[in-house]
Amino acid sequence: MNHFSRLSLLSLSLALAACTVLDGDKINYKSASKGTSLEVPPDLTQLSRETRYAVPGGAVSASSFQLGQVTQTVPTATTSLGDVHIERAGNQRWLVINRPADKLWEPVRDFWQENGFLLAIDQANLGIMETDWAENRAKIPQDFIRNTLGKVIDSLYSTGERDKFRTRLERNASGGTDVFISHRGMIEVYNSSAKDTTVWQPRPADPELEAEFLRRLMVKLGVSQEQSKALLAAGASPSSSRATAINGQPVVQIDDGFDRAWRRVGLSLDRTGFTVEDRDRAQGVYFVRYVAPTADKAEPGFLGKLFGASKADAAPLKYRIAVVSQGASTTVSVLDAAGKPDTSANAQRIVNVIADDLK
Repeated sequence: MNHFSRLSLLSLSLALAACTVLDGDKINYKSASKGTSLEVPPDLTQLSRETRYAVPGGAVSASSFQLGQVTQTVPTATTSLGDVHIERAGNQRWLVINRPADKLWEPVRDFWQENGFLLAIDQANLGIMETDWAENRAKIPQDFIRNTLGKVIDSLYSTGERDKFRTRLERNASGGTDVFISHRGMIEVYNSSAKDTTVWQPRPADPELEAEFLRRLMVKLGVSQEQSKALLAAGASPSSSRATAINGQPVVQIDDGFDRAWRRVGLSLDRTGFTVEDRDRAQGVYFVRYVAPTADKAEPGFLGKLFGASKADAAPLKYRIAVVSQGASTTVSVLDAAGKPDTSANAQRIVNVIADDLK
């Protein structure tokens, strides 16, 4: 069935029955088959798997660091929630778990597989796990047509949306582990007035989806359903951020000290699709790759990506994202590959992307 027929069928279905999503019972993911790749257009995209696993106090290369090397004993928290709690700033949330990272990797991997995902990246030495693109089948309405015809035509229904989730484990200063889950989404849209062909385009990250999977992960790690819901509903710590300029250089100013600002910037980079090649927490620097947007960002349809060649991506540019704090205030700036302040249009765009995500 072509894109037009499939989207028309979904439109009819949506007209017959509305569907509210993000109740915990209305998430039902099904990953595409192995080998499927639905890449984000070359705007803010992943370009490499050379990420390094960050440890507070310095940079550690993936080639020399293994999760299994963590042997220190971590005391267990004495609260009623055990050793797991959630931190929040604005629309960002992450888990702080009083366990070494090597004890968490297998449970986190099992968690994603139990929720219907295939893993496209599963690299414990990097502290990075990423799912394949998946469709939330719970968003498809259970209308009269679908209930009548049942699974005979189930494969013809599609939401026109795909999601992937990145999980990053980073050791913290207390010997425990910070766990970040970031969402990236794509949506299938018509690319002409004739509505006969479609393209996949990025859609905004969904903080509520991230929060729901963090909550589910808490349950996987031993927190009760009731406690996880109470933790998720807890209010955010007061914090604000804004894009501005200092001496002509675009920057983001965050009303947080270094620890929280470092975590928030890292999560923002994950969400918006930058490739973090390296990180040096002691110096407060993320080393990233970035692809400048082109005039035409249209991507081939999903099947086209499977069976046809895609357009060549623009050459990536290397930058450093510097996180510098003074007391309870932090400034985030963009440096070029040589470590010099960057005032280009790309630097302004990167600052705006980070600032928008931190709100």
